Amino acid sequence: MLETIWFLLWGILWAIYFMLDGFDLGIGALLPFVAKNEAHKRTVYTSIGPFWDGNEVWLITAGGVTFAAFPATYAVMFSSLYTPLMLILFALILRGASLELRGKTSSQTGRLLWDFCFVIGSFLPALLFGVAFANIFKGIPVDSEGLLQGNLLTLLNPYGLLGGLLFLFLFLVHGSLWLAAKSEGEVYERAGAIARMLWPVLLIIAVLFLIFTAFQTKLYENYMGTPVLFIIPALCVSALILERVYLGKHSYWKAWFASCGTIVCATLFGVIGIYPNLFPSSLDPKYSMTIYNSASSPLSLKIMLVVALIFVPIVIVYQTWAFNFFKAKVRKNEGEEEAY
Repeated sequence: MLETIWFLLWGILWAIYFMLDGFDLGIGALLPFVAKNEAHKRTVYTSIGPFWDGNEVWLITAGGVTFAAFPATYAVMFSSLYTPLMLILFALILRGASLELRGKTSSQTGRLLWDFCFVIGSFLPALLFGVAFANIFKGIPVDSEGLLQGNLLTLLNPYGLLGGLLFLFLFLVHGSLWLAAKSEGEVYERAGAIARMLWPVLLIIAVLFLIFTAFQTKLYENYMGTPVLFIIPALCVSALILERVYLGKHSYWKAWFASCGTIVCATLFGVIGIYPNLFPSSLDPKYSMTIYNSASSPLSLKIMLVVALIFVPIVIVYQTWAFNFFKAKVRKNEGEEEAY
């Protein structure tokens, strides 16, 4: 029972991270397309300035839960997926450095360099998180010692790349909706237009991913065994359609919240599908890391559950307050005066 509770908490924390940091990553990858001058760039940076570092807390929390609740899975995951995970880590470091240091340089060349770092540091995690999770859904070729039988190219298989594109376009649409909701003028118009342009592409990729999932993974077995679980993909599809409905009405905040629902349900769709596995092996099911063979002791899980029930709601309350406090649009003069 404790293992299942922690599995659900693990999946929810990853879903929250993708929902929150997803718009940061999407905006970063879209920077060259939405910002045509320095004033536009400052508007873009200011729109995420009060939020991006707080959103990273959920990545630390999700990783921490993996380490504390399922240490054996953590060990196998970080050894077999070492290269993509390190690429993600370095990209996130690069992105953080660009956000902090761009405003401290006065030269145009320096700002262009940090802009490039911001774009790369946003694009790579968005793509590679999708590649990593799609491969987890499919099964990683790990042996009895937890060693990957392959290399980075093994992970860049068609299904993995499709998962990467799905995450990337989820975040691109998510980011463009956030920027449209937070900005005015040319940035507002351009962000809204980009969201409307990208949504059909996201729909096509999502449909292809669901079809390929039926052939490349065993995710649907849990759903066929418990049909009520189909409410998760049904909610995901409904939220995706709502995004387009609100886009058509230029109701960007409502569209952004619908996008939040799409990302959360898409993540939970995969997480529920692999249960009780955490890190399935494509070589032999007995090599898979499950919630039972990789969990910490019951006492540890009980103590951590008490801690999580106290502190996770505190973080949620604080971030809710922060989002509400900074919910106003970025005005033109704010973008010009901001230090980014």
